[in-house]
Amino acid sequence: MVEQREAMDGIHHGREKPLPVILVGIGGMGDSTARALLEDFSPEECILRAAVDPFPEKAPVYSLLRQRGVPVYETLSRCLKEMDGDLAVITSPIQHHVPQCLESLRAGMSVLCEKPLTGAVQDGRRLIDALSRTSLWVEIGYQWSFSLPIQNLKRDIGHGIWGKPVRMKSLCLWPRNESYFQRNDWAGKRMDDAGRWVLDSPANNAMAHFLHNMLYLLGDRQSESAVPVSVEANACRAFPIDNFDSVACRVRTDRGVELLFFASHAVPDITGPVFELECTEGIIVYDGPGSSINGRGRDGAAIEYGDPETDHFRKLHLAVERALRGGEAVCPPDAAIAQTLCVNGIQDSLSGIPEAPPDLIRRSEQGAVWIEGLDSCFLQGFRMWKLPSEAGCSWLERGGPVNLRGYRRFPGGGRGTGGD
Repeated sequence: MVEQREAMDGIHHGREKPLPVILVGIGGMGDSTARALLEDFSPEECILRAAVDPFPEKAPVYSLLRQRGVPVYETLSRCLKEMDGDLAVITSPIQHHVPQCLESLRAGMSVLCEKPLTGAVQDGRRLIDALSRTSLWVEIGYQWSFSLPIQNLKRDIGHGIWGKPVRMKSLCLWPRNESYFQRNDWAGKRMDDAGRWVLDSPANNAMAHFLHNMLYLLGDRQSESAVPVSVEANACRAFPIDNFDSVACRVRTDRGVELLFFASHAVPDITGPVFELECTEGIIVYDGPGSSINGRGRDGAAIEYGDPETDHFRKLHLAVERALRGGEAVCPPDAAIAQTLCVNGIQDSLSGIPEAPPDLIRRSEQGAVWIEGLDSCFLQGFRMWKLPSEAGCSWLERGGPVNLRGYRRFPGGGRGTGGD
């Protein structure tokens, strides 16, 4: 029980012994996370006590784990029968995030969990409810949120340095090929084979960072996100998958701020991530990796915040620091659930998943798939502060507005339920 471990160990502030960490998932992000835990920390600071993965042999890091004597278990439940830890780092598939966070909390561990929070808002609320009954904590690992550039920008926005936020837009076009959607049994699916919501899409996986980032920057407090109250979406698919591979949406917050988000895997070239935030006293612009977030005031003042892409593992270092010595929350589930709410609203906005016109779909011998002209259409919408369907992309279906006020369960809300 969580209460039993807490009564025995406190909440681990001022710990002198190394922090014992259990890593759940060693493929994908788990691979680089395992290497960071093994190589970036001194053995006096933290130790990787065990790892969990049902198919460890597929992960390149597995041989290194064996070499270092780190046991790898098939399931978290089996691991916890033999091992204990103070911090769980979860990098498993989306549908496992909340169940494994809850299991870790019951075992007395705080958690750093990979993004996104979950597929369905009701599952996220289960975790938030559980956290209200314990002094343990969970952080959702949107790495930009943990970066100094975003933290400093968020603080300045909160202090009114740039005036009041008016509107914000973000775009990311990352091409993928067919193998991307064949890498596991849930990629591109709304629901997995066990009937659990995944809602895998650009908005809830690869580019979830950039939808979340807009909401996070506009939250009232440093560990909060803005509250979305309505969403409407354009979406389609070119790949032979269950869900969409391209999406644009308009979100409105409870403070009346308009957010526009553009994301696609069905494009020929990489663009972004980029964003622009317009405030009453200035504009903040990010032109993509390798550049700095730059703020320019109407009075001529300028602030350079730096590149949020520079340190993806600051979240891991901050989680270890917090588990060892305490600290403030950065991106708890309460902040991350705003993105989940938008994703659920996007799905509800659509009447099915529209197919891209067959005559616009292009394929390469290497397995790349893209929609001819979609990138130009999304970029045009981004420049004009319009959804693609409003900016000349006539074939792209416009979903109905979805009211997110009081939204507690997916699917729900439906089409045409109002928005403002």
